[in-house]
Amino acid sequence: MPGLYSIPLAGLKETRYTYEFKIGNDFFGSFEMSEIKRGELHAVVVLQKCSAHIELDIVINGKAEVMCDRCLEAFYMPVSTANRLFIRQGREWEESDPDMITMPLDEHEIDLSQFFYEYIHLALPIKRIHPDDADGNSTCNPDMIRKLGDLLVHGEEKTDPRWDDLKKLTGNN
Repeated sequence: MPGLYSIPLAGLKETRYTYEFKIGNDFFGSFEMSEIKRGELHAVVVLQKCSAHIELDIVINGKAEVMCDRCLEAFYMPVSTANRLFIRQGREWEESDPDMITMPLDEHEIDLSQFFYEYIHLALPIKRIHPDDADGNSTCNPDMIRKLGDLLVHGEEKTDPRWDDLKKLTGNN
């Protein structure tokens, strides 16, 4: 029986097929160490069967819940990613190239759940901060921002005397 995020490959003719998948909280719950615990995403997979290989165009759109790097509050961040994956048949599994996998001849389906997981996580930006509102103001938790401001060390900026002499040489003092 095919998995929830699997595509059957047996009996495909050389043509184009389209598959759609919903990716929700249960999906992320199945990955124990997932940074994302909640999300609402939609994946569209266009499969093109060719004589020598199978080409998958995978587009995922939606939103995933992440932690704000500034205020540590959870928020939904938009996610949008498009990837291409090639599948060829061979003697054994090989995934040394991130865009090309080799499947054994006796495999009759491809489970895309690991690929969806990776594509979604790689689509997240390195810096995850609440978006600004229409007026350009931060939408971070104001109580946390206030607490961080209270902990900020205020004082004179001290310079390293070793750099002072170098700055004189460049004239940028």
